[in-house]
Amino acid sequence: MKKTLVFGASLKPNRYSYYAIEQLVANGFKTEAFGLKEGEVSGVRVRNTLEGLADIHTVTLYLRPETQKGYYEDILALKPERVIFNPGTENMEFIDLLGSHGITAEAACTLVLLTTKQY
Repeated sequence: MKKTLVFGASLKPNRYSYYAIEQLVANGFKTEAFGLKEGEVSGVRVRNTLEGLADIHTVTLYLRPETQKGYYEDILALKPERVIFNPGTENMEFIDLLGSHGITAEAACTLVLLTTKQY
């Protein structure tokens, strides 16, 4: 099973990243989560470090473009096959950087992709 990393995960139930974790788990996807605060969502540990993460197929972003800049190298080091830019996270600079490293960038909504079985 391909593993997804929810990047910018929140412990607040009213956040889309929280709901994305719930839906990824409900749809049977192996899920990891990274956020500012440690905790748990739907049995998934939300960690505040990327240390020890491996075999990430997809990174789904829930960070504003200006916040993403501090994580470019960290995300590239994970060597995902694709990065999903959820609404409001679109960032042409990072999209171009990912492309130059052979990583597919998608401007899409993880929740819509899951709902329509296109994930």
